[in-house]
Amino acid sequence: MANKTIVNWEAREYIEYKKNAGWYFGLAIIVIGLCVLAFFLQEWVFMALVVVAAIALLTYTSRKPRMLHYSLSEKGLSEGNNLYTFDQFRSFGVMNESNHYSIVLVPKKRFSPRVRVYFPESEGEQIVDMFGARLPMEPVKDDLLDKLVRFLRI
Repeated sequence: MANKTIVNWEAREYIEYKKNAGWYFGLAIIVIGLCVLAFFLQEWVFMALVVVAAIALLTYTSRKPRMLHYSLSEKGLSEGNNLYTFDQFRSFGVMNESNHYSIVLVPKKRFSPRVRVYFPESEGEQIVDMFGARLPMEPVKDDLLDKLVRFLRI
């Protein structure tokens, strides 16, 4: 069977949240507080872990989201060189977050993460119809990690 491409689109890999000076000030207060606690408890490994985690968080949040190319075909969803076949997923749902639409793919494997793919509203009907023909559509809600990421604006 040919792998005929049905829909192509480009979208950012995630929603970029703006961070003001208060966000950085809050992070600094938390890091300093944890380092002071580690100092008094003489937990040097914990202090090093806090510093490394803060540096990693700052590095990750300063990175701009990449523009990714997506293709939807008979086999599944291609994200660049990665192919997600339809049989890897139990269901899908559609979410709208601040006028950014996304398909959330719920995996069959118990501990696998959900796959979230953003798409332009103009392509939405065709994309949802294609997924709907192959997977059951269920209402999806943000899980605890999604809520934490949005709250922290990461």
